[in-house]
Amino acid sequence: MSTAPNRKFELDEYLTLERHSEYKSQFYRGEIFAMPGGTKRHNLMSANVIRVLGNQLINRPCRVYSGDMKLMIEATGLVTYPDAFVACEEERHYDQEEDVLLNPTFLVEVLSPSTESYDRGKKAAHYRKIETLKEYVLIAQDRIEMVRFTRQSNGEWTLAEVDQPGQSLRLESIDCVLNVDEVYAKVKFGPDEETAGMPGKT
Repeated sequence: MSTAPNRKFELDEYLTLERHSEYKSQFYRGEIFAMPGGTKRHNLMSANVIRVLGNQLINRPCRVYSGDMKLMIEATGLVTYPDAFVACEEERHYDQEEDVLLNPTFLVEVLSPSTESYDRGKKAAHYRKIETLKEYVLIAQDRIEMVRFTRQSNGEWTLAEVDQPGQSLRLESIDCVLNVDEVYAKVKFGPDEETAGMPGKT
């Protein structure tokens, strides 16, 4: 989506444009920021996560959404697209279109080399402002690494990390498990990336 330089947009203007755009963009403080297209690996890993969580939640009330659903952080005004997120409470949306969720319980970002610093830093800080968010996971795509952040009762966040085949993260907020082998299934690493021990690697 192209925008005029120095042009400030209202949220409803952005949503009207976004709903008719071929490409995804984020919105923050009146500005619209184009999002880079996902790589084959990014799409594969995101699909793996959605499938794994969806299978575990299929007979339970929580709902899994893909990166096509928008998320708005009410405390900061950022509108963005997590790669996957789960809503367990009665859903709240920005408007009647019901394509902008306000109250996720859990979310996942599959990190891209070009945006990893932002995703780990400023974007994660936005996510931690969501009152209903209890956990989120950041997943590297150029190496085996999944980091879970969990909100404690005192409001602090703790982290746990897995970086080896066969390891898993337990997601207490939605009573699910993310296993390294399932998240990285069929992912092919380059010669300069970590490949040791992954199923199907040569």
